[in-house]
Amino acid sequence: MGCVFSLPEDRRDAAERAPAARETSFIEKMKKTGKNIIVFYGSQTGTGEEFANRLSKDAQRYGMKGMAADPEEYEMAELARLSQIENSLAIFCMATYGEGDPTDNAQDFYDWLQEIDDEDLSGLNYTVFALGNKTYEHYNAMGKYVDKRLEELGAKRIFDLGLGDDDGNLEEDFVSWREQFWPSVCEHFGVEASGDDSSIRQYELKEHTDLNMNKVYSGEMGRLKSFEVQKPPYDSKNPFLAPVTVNRKLNKAGDRHLMHVELDITGSKIRYDSGDHVAVFPTNDSAMVNKLGQILGVDLDVVISLNNLDEESNKKHPFPCPTSYRTALTHYLDISQPPRTNVLYELAQYASDPKDQENMRRMSSSSPEGKALYHSWVQGACRNILAILEDMPSLRPPVDHLCELLPRLQARYYSIASSSKVHPDRISICAVVVEYETPTGRTNKGVATNWLKNKLVTDNGHKSTVPMFIRKSQFRLPFKATNPVIMIGPGTGIAPFMGFIQERGWLKEQGKEVGETVLYFGCRYKNEDYIYQEELEEAEKKGVLTQLNVAFSRDEEKKVYVQHLLKNSKEHLWKLIHSDNAHIYVCGDAKNMAKDVQTALQDIAEELGGMTRTQATDYVKKLMTKGRYSQDVWT
Repeated sequence: MGCVFSLPEDRRDAAERAPAARETSFIEKMKKTGKNIIVFYGSQTGTGEEFANRLSKDAQRYGMKGMAADPEEYEMAELARLSQIENSLAIFCMATYGEGDPTDNAQDFYDWLQEIDDEDLSGLNYTVFALGNKTYEHYNAMGKYVDKRLEELGAKRIFDLGLGDDDGNLEEDFVSWREQFWPSVCEHFGVEASGDDSSIRQYELKEHTDLNMNKVYSGEMGRLKSFEVQKPPYDSKNPFLAPVTVNRKLNKAGDRHLMHVELDITGSKIRYDSGDHVAVFPTNDSAMVNKLGQILGVDLDVVISLNNLDEESNKKHPFPCPTSYRTALTHYLDISQPPRTNVLYELAQYASDPKDQENMRRMSSSSPEGKALYHSWVQGACRNILAILEDMPSLRPPVDHLCELLPRLQARYYSIASSSKVHPDRISICAVVVEYETPTGRTNKGVATNWLKNKLVTDNGHKSTVPMFIRKSQFRLPFKATNPVIMIGPGTGIAPFMGFIQERGWLKEQGKEVGETVLYFGCRYKNEDYIYQEELEEAEKKGVLTQLNVAFSRDEEKKVYVQHLLKNSKEHLWKLIHSDNAHIYVCGDAKNMAKDVQTALQDIAEELGGMTRTQATDYVKKLMTKGRYSQDVWT
């Protein structure tokens, strides 16, 4: 298994937000602070926000002044007034979420763009960098839409739309786009690069010596002491500490660890539906944090604040402050992902060996050899910041600058494996523990899955808890219980279907008429990782599951996957889909499985529906647009 740059869900803490009377006019703020470039971000996992910060920082090197902005915090209708500021430019770093949707923080901006027709944006200079993933059907839909829509409203595109592909190399796409973008901006505005390539600090360090420890953050996402005094409603800035009531290994054998974890939400007023996601906030491995402290020669328990040098910024700190280095590296910063090129670029100045310094700068450039070096030495070798410091003894940056540069540790999302109709006070998670050896011989461990694995029900007499909140999903059972349901989910992709099956069983017990419920599940070996076997066979015995189809890919000489099983029962499937209005659900790996399933369904439509290839493809697409073909997939 390779290392991946996948980061779930953006969080801006209440602690970082300005007071209630904050400025909602970005024009006034720009005028007040002498800024002429504004970089808006639509970010679900923090990457869009990270790129926006990098671009706003870049502006300084070109004698311009930039600010990064969350569209949710400002009045976007003011884009028409940007022409009041001389040499002004709006940059949009827009990520696409799910099935071509805007990110949560860009939803209002998206709605506004759709609703306005009479807005004249002819004085607006703009450019867009889109963040997406080619594996998904609606690749970069949000970035493409913003780019096209602004042009329709009369705005002037001053540089081509950039397309970032997280299935390939998002960082490389961004660096290449950015290297061409700035010279073109300079040409457009007739300015010259200042040639100042030195690192520009965004925050200044303050060490606290006599602070009352009650005023120090210890891992909370928003309100200070929110983990001690819990108050609903619970969300990404105020997670609920749910006690772990079950943590069991699901697979009977094999070298992997598949787990079933249950969280107790009694008394939290949290509601969820089958198909929703539970978000959890993991913490980093303490051994890694201690090693970082040792290598950098730091007392991790020093209490610090990193304060924004731009006093007008809405973002006062990069993470909740005041806090200790230990808390920041444990709860707030991502120390396990391979660092992006901008981190290497900024840290290069601290390497005492000129060769190391040169290599780090090269890796952060867009030259072919620089890209290749970054790709092999950082990404290919899965080196996180600790591995880089271990393998480059001359590099010893100040810990506060490192903390400024590392990205935020993000919440992780899991499809809920239970039904609230049956278990209103319980949320189940089904996940596989990620652990692999890297090309340098190190063992890399998935942050969240290893943290969850170690959440024993009682730890030294204390209940283990997990900070969590719910994210609503479009992955929903049909409104009419009589509609047949076809569920396709190999491995841990079965998670939401456990909730669906429980719910269909509950409806049956209520005396409701329930349509056919068909499951296609796949695993490697029947005797190893056929997870939830007892529950599934029981559901089949009771007639809740009308059909249980299981593919064991490694028990046969020829590998059998879920898409092969679809073909085996194609007549029945086609009847359910074409005549009985069945709803299809696919959950699991987006890259191969989801595509293969879609192809198999197109083949069936072509063969049994007497269609051409184009018609069959359109037929399946139409099922998606009608909401009868839903996917909950990940890369």
